[in-house]
Amino acid sequence: MFTRFEWSVAMRYLRARRQEGFISVIAWFSLLGIALGVATLIIVMSVMNGFRHELLSRILGLNGHLGVYGLAAPLAEFDAVAAAVRKVPGVVSATPIVEGQVMATARGLARGALVRGIRAEDLAAGHSLVARSLVGGGLAQFTGDDVVVIGSRLAERLGIAVGERVTLISPQGTATALGTVPRMRAYQVVATFNIGMFEYDSSYVFMPLDAAQVYFRMPGAVTNLEVFVADPDDAPRIGARISGALRGQVRIHDWQQANASFFTAIQVERNVMFLILTLIILVAAFNIVSSMIMLVKDKGRDIAILRTMGATRGSIMRIFFMSGASIGVIGTLSGLVLGVAFALNIETIRQGIQGLTGTNLFAAEIYFLSKLPAKIDWSEVSAVVLMGLGLSFLATIYPSWRAATLDPAEALRYE
Repeated sequence: MFTRFEWSVAMRYLRARRQEGFISVIAWFSLLGIALGVATLIIVMSVMNGFRHELLSRILGLNGHLGVYGLAAPLAEFDAVAAAVRKVPGVVSATPIVEGQVMATARGLARGALVRGIRAEDLAAGHSLVARSLVGGGLAQFTGDDVVVIGSRLAERLGIAVGERVTLISPQGTATALGTVPRMRAYQVVATFNIGMFEYDSSYVFMPLDAAQVYFRMPGAVTNLEVFVADPDDAPRIGARISGALRGQVRIHDWQQANASFFTAIQVERNVMFLILTLIILVAAFNIVSSMIMLVKDKGRDIAILRTMGATRGSIMRIFFMSGASIGVIGTLSGLVLGVAFALNIETIRQGIQGLTGTNLFAAEIYFLSKLPAKIDWSEVSAVVLMGLGLSFLATIYPSWRAATLDPAEALRYE
């Protein structure tokens, strides 16, 4: 398609001589702009994908895909209901849960917490995220009526460690002749976990199911069943099956309903960031247009001479198209390499910058996660690269056409 002669002339025009240095500077800035635009877009989209993936895996790893609740009261005969739910196609597990808000206190400090009563075997198997994230103690001691497993950040805030005791205070007090007295009981911490999500590590307390039923006064009942399914995106349809299997005697809440606003906000922010950062590449493409128009005007005499020597309009157009497209191709590929390398090492880079500046660039209290995540979606990377190349090619069409339609006689007349 392109002859050796055309390649030679196009590459020579990119290596501007001293008197054409200004044009060369504009071309290099265009290349740099495209490279930075592509790299920034890849990095930001990877971080947004990482946020969604990490938050989704942690939220669903701890809370399940579906919640099955009683219509107006705690769920009684929960083992029979759980057995019926497990028979529904698509259901992986159904775990009885007792859930309640408490105040956790130790060493004169107090923090709000969420207690989740669960059987030891369900915590080890159904909630493997917790079992894999233990940083102290073990689940072998998770038996009896006075033991708990708490988040590592909650333990740090209360100043306690494995083997020490924490006091839980329930807002649902005990009625006495002197009024309502808050329900209090001390429990031994047998393990701590750190799943990497600030909200859970700083507020969750796991307790054996029987102990939680006694503490929250729910004998023979649970607050809900936590259901995991094979495909989280299929949760609403499986929820309808469960409701049909239980003849509508329960309320079902899926993870998409519980976290709809949260993940919708992430998706909207992701789309807006994509649009804004695409403008960087667009601006760089306009720089290619301006530099190529200046190059065409500067090379008017050369174009006229090439035409008189037999070069066709198509040949002239291909020469300038290659000159401009080379800027876009080199810039896009450079941005691809830079963006992927940065995304793959973003946490190391963050820690290095924090070490140099002494500032906290990624506070877990604000961003929920303890590490800056990045997940490269190669289909998105391909789309970004194709967009960069496409805009670069489009930016060269008009200047190339102007060069091809230049009248040799007019160009030589004013030389």
